[in-house]
Amino acid sequence: MKKSFTAVFVPCMVLIISFAIIFTGCASSRALRDQSSAMAEESYYSESAKMAEPAEDAYMYENAEGEIAGDGERSGGVTSSVSLKIIRSAYISIQVEKGSFQDKMLEMTIIAERNGGFVSDTESYSNPEGNISSGRIAIRVPSEKFNSVVEEIKKIGDVKSIGISGQDVTQEYVDLESRLRNYEAQEKVLLDLMAKSTDVSDSIEVQKELSYVQGEIEVIKGRMNYLDNMVSLSTIDINLYEPEVVAPIEGGGFINSVKRGAEGAVKVLNGIAFFFIAISPLLVLAGIVILIVWGSIRGRNKRRARKAAQSSQQSAEK
Repeated sequence: MKKSFTAVFVPCMVLIISFAIIFTGCASSRALRDQSSAMAEESYYSESAKMAEPAEDAYMYENAEGEIAGDGERSGGVTSSVSLKIIRSAYISIQVEKGSFQDKMLEMTIIAERNGGFVSDTESYSNPEGNISSGRIAIRVPSEKFNSVVEEIKKIGDVKSIGISGQDVTQEYVDLESRLRNYEAQEKVLLDLMAKSTDVSDSIEVQKELSYVQGEIEVIKGRMNYLDNMVSLSTIDINLYEPEVVAPIEGGGFINSVKRGAEGAVKVLNGIAFFFIAISPLLVLAGIVILIVWGSIRGRNKRRARKAAQSSQQSAEK
């Protein structure tokens, strides 16, 4: 009876202790995250309150300059203003003079470099004669020179089509800035906790949360750098091409009609010859099959005739 009681009691105690350890670890992890978030939020709003100290007149002056302030952030004690961020791009299709394609492509490169930009992509294509006569080139130039560069490019040749677009990413950028400030405040709190931590398990939990926060910071900074690059440098995609040579149409007349008829007949004969050459393996195979069948039928007929002759001969002898 004592052994049975021990066999039941010991596993139960082990199970209870395991549940207690797991519950304590989860609770400490949640408590750590809540603590760091609360401390980060308190630090964030305290710093934001210091930033919101300038007088209302200064705020009105910033708005007069065309900057944007978020009402939602001001209501929370945060004043955040950022200038408009527009990603501008253009597509231009230009027809150039015959034989001038390569010179015009070089001129496009010069225009980009002269205005502080660069060529980001280029492609060229040849015509049936083997001469390079069309292609596209993508250049990136500072956004403040976007309009002047577009006007300069339009003078390269005969503009057939043009399209200009602008994408407003101001709101996304403001949101990224707000998230970045929040995560940086959390990072500061977690670093302080890491420095004050004396327990190994707590240090591991803090390090895990700190790695997550720092990863989010890097992601946000990468996206902000990308948006800054796209806003500061506008993209212009240009399609250049030379006019196509139109073959002259031959006149009528009896000789031309005979010539075209002869050419048509030759084409038909070439098609027939190609057809028979293509199916020649099938014809050979069909011929072999026909010979085998014909030989089999002929042999069977000979055997029947021989048997009939033998039968008639035997009947005559009787």
